Amino acid sequence: MKNNKAARLQKARPIISDPAHGKRLPPGQILTERFPILHEGEVPQYDLANWALTFDGFGTAPLSLSYDDLLKLPQTQVQCDIHCVTRWSKFDTRWYGVHLRDVLAALHIEPAGRFVMAHADSDYQTNVRLEDLLLPDSVLALGYDDKPLTPQHGWPLRLLVAGRYFWKSAKWLRRLEFTDVETPGFWERNGFHLHADPFSEQRFSGEALDIPEDEWERKAFD
Repeated sequence: MKNNKAARLQKARPIISDPAHGKRLPPGQILTERFPILHEGEVPQYDLANWALTFDGFGTAPLSLSYDDLLKLPQTQVQCDIHCVTRWSKFDTRWYGVHLRDVLAALHIEPAGRFVMAHADSDYQTNVRLEDLLLPDSVLALGYDDKPLTPQHGWPLRLLVAGRYFWKSAKWLRRLEFTDVETPGFWERNGFHLHADPFSEQRFSGEALDIPEDEWERKAFD
């Protein structure tokens, strides 16, 4: 069933970003100290003894890493700004986790394709370019602000995709599928842009839509 969120968010005037933030704040965004909690469906519950992250689509049998396996890989610290399509931005967020490049090296994987489909609970997918996942500020995130992720923010593992609207940073990540075909994910099939560059305002796949400036303020937050 098609999700109508893209159409639902076109009912109010667009906003103008504060010029005091210069080129750091993308157009149409509002800066906040909050960390809004947005997702579709219920927050999953996990038993880490039965949890794994799977990698497939590179011509051999799928490979998996447990949570403990991820903790044993080189840990990367990242500080970056994040930007949500619902018009909030948060500066200087701090994350830690494992860089995809280190995972590929540990598993001796050399992806042939240029794209990745990220599969997450609950029945969520988002398409990402491999080159974006290999950027220094992209990470398979295990923690935020020096603590393990909370369940609401994606524990035990989420994506952090540098330079893309935050829906690309899928919570509750379970599988990375490497492919040479760019296939739309969940939100991309429901009116959102394939590539999601916030500085180009790549919010939607069709006509430009206005998002109510207070949409995100109605959500729970940390």
